[in-house]
Amino acid sequence: MASPLRTSISEHFAALTDPRARQGKDHLLVDILTITLCAVICGADDWVAVATFGETKKGWLRTFLALPNGIPSHDTFGRVFRVLDPDELRRCFLEWVRAVLDETDASEKVGGLGQQVVAVDGKTLRRSHDRRSGKDALHLVSAWATESGLVVGQVATDAKSNEITAIPALLRLLALEGTTVTIDAMGCQTAIARQIVEQGADYVLALKDNQPTVHEQVRLAFVDADAAVGTTLPLADLVAHTTVGKDHGRIERRRCRAIGDPDYLAFIDPAGAWPNLKSVVCVESTRRIGDAVSTATRHYLSSLPADAALLQRVIRSHWGIENRLHWVLDLAFHEDSSRVSADHAPENLAIVRHIALNLLRGDPNRRIGLKNSRFKAALNDSYLRSILLGGCA
Repeated sequence: MASPLRTSISEHFAALTDPRARQGKDHLLVDILTITLCAVICGADDWVAVATFGETKKGWLRTFLALPNGIPSHDTFGRVFRVLDPDELRRCFLEWVRAVLDETDASEKVGGLGQQVVAVDGKTLRRSHDRRSGKDALHLVSAWATESGLVVGQVATDAKSNEITAIPALLRLLALEGTTVTIDAMGCQTAIARQIVEQGADYVLALKDNQPTVHEQVRLAFVDADAAVGTTLPLADLVAHTTVGKDHGRIERRRCRAIGDPDYLAFIDPAGAWPNLKSVVCVESTRRIGDAVSTATRHYLSSLPADAALLQRVIRSHWGIENRLHWVLDLAFHEDSSRVSADHAPENLAIVRHIALNLLRGDPNRRIGLKNSRFKAALNDSYLRSILLGGCA
């Protein structure tokens, strides 16, 4: 008789609706989900690999799973994930993440996600398309808590252009009170800013030519502020903070300037369309690699006060969603190479990858990279069990 492996995951996913007909339930849904999660943690990228993992680890899996009819076939794994409701799976995922965050040190949180920066960004699963059925590649918009390193939510959309509608849906799923939400230019919309404020959070929104009028006004505000330096012209409430970083033969100088002067903000947003607008930001980056020098200037709108050092930290932390989430999913989990494409399967498998990533990140004793942690879990049953039970489990 298998001894139950009680984890917060098994508890929060126990109520998931089984979409199969009664006569087609040779295997328990919780067994199918648990085997898939364990297999993905250990490096499986498709249903054949998941089934192979199950057969190879059958003896160990029987120590905590019922497995009344042995290990499901790869076709069974594929069929179940094709018809499993991704919205319901996502809700279970979010309940589990909230439970994990509720266990964090109270000094680091003030309700919901606490004082964390929540970065929102989209990613296309490039090989999840199915040209024969006319299905485009899946595009996911994810929310990532920069301090904890946890994926805290995701929603699917048909294409990058639909992020404007997907982002509000994602934000509604999250307890944002006390956080700062960062979004790239696609999400720089007055309605999204208003929703963030109504949910008790602050915002830092990247500003590009999708908002041409306000972008030009912000640019001119910093031109005027520069022109006023060293003259008798009125000087905006301009604060600046500069950092220099060195990495892999690259030297990068970043200067963050912020204006919180009410007169300038009224010039930029005369109609008050941007709720709680307290600062506009200009970040200038100069990067030197050998003799090659490149520069870039980016602008932002924010409900945070004009504290240049704080704003620079928040803006820098946003890019963690690229190199600590999207890049890791591609490098360590081979997400862009996955050919799973039928029905709901690619979205459901993406959610499982996020769960696996959160579990691996939750290991307090991890001293190696995530790719090697997956390899270690595949070799060491005790380590895999600790991933399921410890840290985030």
